[in-house]
Amino acid sequence: MARTQIPAIDLARIERYCESESPPQFRDELRVEHRVRGKSVTLCETRPLWDRQGGEWTHVNIAQLRYRPDSADWSLHWSDRNSRWHPYEAGNIQVGSLTALLSEIDVDPTCIFRG
Repeated sequence: MARTQIPAIDLARIERYCESESPPQFRDELRVEHRVRGKSVTLCETRPLWDRQGGEWTHVNIAQLRYRPDSADWSLHWSDRNSRWHPYEAGNIQVGSLTALLSEIDVDPTCIFRG
């Protein structure tokens, strides 16, 4: 059985989203990055450790998008303080197009993604 891959066009959209959330003048202080694992893409905010210059960066989860190949859409998830993922059910949209879910993360009506 062949593994279903995340569509390349969607990965490109996610990369553009992360770049747009990481202004060039601040990229040495703050970046939004993504990590792909299977059919899930985790968005995280990264910053250098406050007491280190040029060393490690910290990663704080923002949201997780999970590709659903049967319906060719995405579901949105949020991370609790223990880094466990939960379906995003309290907002405006929890399943849909990648564009709609990225917009929901930006609007963040429940303040669950970025506080």
